[in-house]
Amino acid sequence: MSRSILILDTPGKALQPLVDTFEAAGGDSTKVKVVRSARALMKRLRTGVGCDLVVIDYFLGDGKSNGEAILEQIRKHDQITPVAAVADQGDVSTASQAIASGATDFLVRGGNLQERVATLLGKIRNLLSLIEQNRILGEQNMLLREADKERYRIIGESPQVLEVIRRIDRVARIPRPVLITGERGTGKELVARAIHAAAGQNGRPYVAVNCAAFTDSLLESELFGHEKGAFTGADNVAHGKFEQADGGTLFLDEIGNMSLPFQQKILRVVEYGVFTRVGGRSEISSSARIIAATNSALKRKMETGLFLRDLYDRLAFEVIHVPALRNREGDVEILARHFLAEFMREIPALGGKRLAQSAIRALRNYSFPGNIRELKNIIERAAYRDTTNELTPEDIGLLSDPGSLTGIPGETFEEKVENFRSALISDTLKEAGGNQAEAARRLGLSYHQFRYYHKKYR
Repeated sequence: MSRSILILDTPGKALQPLVDTFEAAGGDSTKVKVVRSARALMKRLRTGVGCDLVVIDYFLGDGKSNGEAILEQIRKHDQITPVAAVADQGDVSTASQAIASGATDFLVRGGNLQERVATLLGKIRNLLSLIEQNRILGEQNMLLREADKERYRIIGESPQVLEVIRRIDRVARIPRPVLITGERGTGKELVARAIHAAAGQNGRPYVAVNCAAFTDSLLESELFGHEKGAFTGADNVAHGKFEQADGGTLFLDEIGNMSLPFQQKILRVVEYGVFTRVGGRSEISSSARIIAATNSALKRKMETGLFLRDLYDRLAFEVIHVPALRNREGDVEILARHFLAEFMREIPALGGKRLAQSAIRALRNYSFPGNIRELKNIIERAAYRDTTNELTPEDIGLLSDPGSLTGIPGETFEEKVENFRSALISDTLKEAGGNQAEAARRLGLSYHQFRYYHKKYR
């Protein structure tokens, strides 16, 4: 293995014999470079020209600064590169001071110099081997983290996303409930699936239920199942989601939309792991791990008595907040390119397309009220409509940012708010294809709340 040694010589070239000794001891595989000032030494280190060993005179330094001061400069910039402090004479106390100042080793010039240099090079060889192993391990860890993100299908490099992944890794193998919070379209179910995968449960059931899509009576049958004859049309025993997810994961999406009486029933299952089918009498056990998600402000609902504090306490063993896309530093461009590449792979006939820089700037300046789901739809729609190979802001066709009330009709604050609510209810219902339960879910409302507003503004 070749070595590169950087020696800071003194004004009187006192280290020249050391240069010759290093070259002789290291052989053809060792390259020795000499600099004459601490400034030149630091410039070489800062510009990334790597070296395996730095050698300085502990007492003389470069004639302007002593070795201790130069060591301090080096260690502020570089904590890893080995540094040998040398001196014409010294003792254990001097060597200890040099090591404390940041030197890796201390070498006394004098008799048997070549033998001591050979010993030093042997030490450095072992140290370099250890540094190389650490570098390889660091690269492997980075690849593993990238593999985790790919395995979880969580795309992004922002600190906010890396924190979500860290929490997933930490809680995954702890068999306790997890509560996932975040705005609509942020990828809460993706996080739930990632927890299931990281827990090593890929071979076990993963069952998801959208709690906002059912009335209480239907949701009870959906989750707990029913006995034969429990109600008209119940011709057979039906196994509910808790039974289907036994031994795996049950994902309860939009749990904030449940009524208080139904929350009590869920609380009992979370607390004791037992339930009764509709029309049944015997208790059934389920070992399903419960992961719940909501885009509602549960703490505000608890304050107004709309959500049980006991249920929140049971579900919130760990709370993972999925950040809104507008709060994920640098991820908009990464996700946009990812969705475009995925769409091209899915539909090769559309041909190769790319995002113009002007389109990327437009995406960065948009607040994405629909988050990742909205970004995906925007990119796919733009790729479908575009007749060239470059997506421009015109192709993307972003809506005016709903963060502003400019253009909302009304003279007073109250009138503008009422008109905005009316438009939001109407637009969301259209997006949901006229499905009121789905529209309620998208807005974070209960089904009954949505019906109230729909009736009010219709």
